[in-house]
Amino acid sequence: MAAFMSSRFVSKPILRNNSLSNSSSTSFALQKCGGKVSSRGALVVRAARIGGVDIPNQKRVETALTYIFGIGSTTSKAILEDTEVENKRTKDLTEDELTTLRMEVDKYQIEGDLRRFNALSIKRLKEIQCYRGRRHIAGLPMHGQKTKNNARTRKGKRIAIAGKKKAPMK
Repeated sequence: MAAFMSSRFVSKPILRNNSLSNSSSTSFALQKCGGKVSSRGALVVRAARIGGVDIPNQKRVETALTYIFGIGSTTSKAILEDTEVENKRTKDLTEDELTTLRMEVDKYQIEGDLRRFNALSIKRLKEIQCYRGRRHIAGLPMHGQKTKNNARTRKGKRIAIAGKKKAPMK
């Protein structure tokens, strides 16, 4: 028999014993929660949506919040402390708890806004031609690291120089 579900979750139909046994009760349960009955079975809860991101259902809230760009471990702990929501599995959250989490997460700069802010900061550094801006343009590290041997993450794959040969050994 299908459980009562809410529209706060992304859903996916699954098979229940290869058929819709007792389809009248299944359709009633889904009708009550606004779901649909497909030929394959009832809808199953997959993930909650907070801050425009589907957070995993099987993980604890503290870990699940870190799937949002701009929220790390420390920030997720602070959010749980501020909202006084228990650190339980996401699927066990009530609608009220999800609403309070959404309101708290909206106070932070996350996802698209944060990415845009970072991109504009780098663009500004490049335009004013400061040291860090010039290093961004050249694709080199900007915090004083040596570049003779390492810095492959920023410089990219090695490029062979034509005509350069090793000195003969004596």
